[in-house]
Amino acid sequence: MGVLTEIALMVDKLPTWAAPKPVGKNILTLTDEVYIHHEPLGVVLVIGAWNYPFVLVMQPLIGAIAAGNAVVIKPSEISENTAKLLAELLPQYIDKDLYPVINGGVPETTELLKQRFDHIFYTGNSQVGKIVMEAAAKHLTPVTLELGGKSPCYIDKDCDIDIACRRVTWGKYMNCGQTCIAPDYILCEQSIQNKVVENIKKTLKEFHGEDIKKSPDYERIVNKHHFKRLIRLLDGQKIAFGGETDEATCFIAPTVLTDVSPDSRIMQEEIFGPLLPIVTVKSPDEAIQFINQREKPLALYLFANDKKMIKRMISETSSGGVTANDVLMHFTLPDLPFGGVGYSGMGAYHGRHSFETFTHRRSCLIKSLKMESANAIRYPPNSKKKVDWAKFILLKRFNKGRMGLIALALLGVILAAVIKVAYS
Repeated sequence: MGVLTEIALMVDKLPTWAAPKPVGKNILTLTDEVYIHHEPLGVVLVIGAWNYPFVLVMQPLIGAIAAGNAVVIKPSEISENTAKLLAELLPQYIDKDLYPVINGGVPETTELLKQRFDHIFYTGNSQVGKIVMEAAAKHLTPVTLELGGKSPCYIDKDCDIDIACRRVTWGKYMNCGQTCIAPDYILCEQSIQNKVVENIKKTLKEFHGEDIKKSPDYERIVNKHHFKRLIRLLDGQKIAFGGETDEATCFIAPTVLTDVSPDSRIMQEEIFGPLLPIVTVKSPDEAIQFINQREKPLALYLFANDKKMIKRMISETSSGGVTANDVLMHFTLPDLPFGGVGYSGMGAYHGRHSFETFTHRRSCLIKSLKMESANAIRYPPNSKKKVDWAKFILLKRFNKGRMGLIALALLGVILAAVIKVAYS
């Protein structure tokens, strides 16, 4: 549905977005045609991710095509069946020479990164993001890096904890926790920790029944490598509930961990799985301090009744995006730019932001060969009088109302006449 929505939006809005965009003028350019022209960057490389292997290829691809680019598409080899499907389906609908699909693993990706592109769009982890950026730097190629990180979720003691936990449970355990903007850990006061645990436990039973392993709506870990990585993160942790695993089917039950030390391994790297640590803090102030002591996350989630507290936490922290009193939902709005900051990424996309990511905004000024006398002020020889006129022209501010524009036009005519007399 997200892909279909993006296509419908592009078809509807592209004529408006792609049209020349007039900009403000000063007295010296009053009679000129001045606008921003959007032009394609050229040939773009889109490297997709495995956790949402269709959406995370198609959404940037749609934006790149809308902007007029040719695109080399590299799906993730970890989700190999979707990668094969894309290679089979896309040539049936779009030009295979303009939009080739390149499948393969690290060697193929490494070879692709040696080539010169006009833009590289990568979705994945920060370690590979550094490799992509290093390769791009050799050709001065701009990059968009959609990375991840540890997205915190603060639950205030005075909010509706039952509703908060329902929404957190949905967002955390969707796709078995393999979502870049999933709540990575919970921050809350010690007094409500047990209540949070019980509400999450109750919600999971409501969502998936008594035996989660048999639920048709609960997914599995993508492969054995990531299964074992997650099992290692459980070492030494206090499991409040969950913790059941089955390596044969890559099953890890939704798990909540309590009294988690901020220095533990599970708090040092992005979890990307169905393990939810709870770290207790004494106050919202301490929660803000905790968040700011770590790398900037891709998303920040806050649950509170007090809107002043929400606005304060937004203003005193930094993250790629924020959703208050819910999770994930900022991702669904195409008018909101989706992207990270710092270690969680750079650049943004979705909707118009995708179109702008894959275009060059070219500044255009078209001047007439007439009224040359108005240009005398910029030609040598210089004088104090010319400097004074230049200061007046360039530094004077006019209001943007109709009367201001009329006054600006009249002043331009008078100025041209004065300059013509003074310097002819």
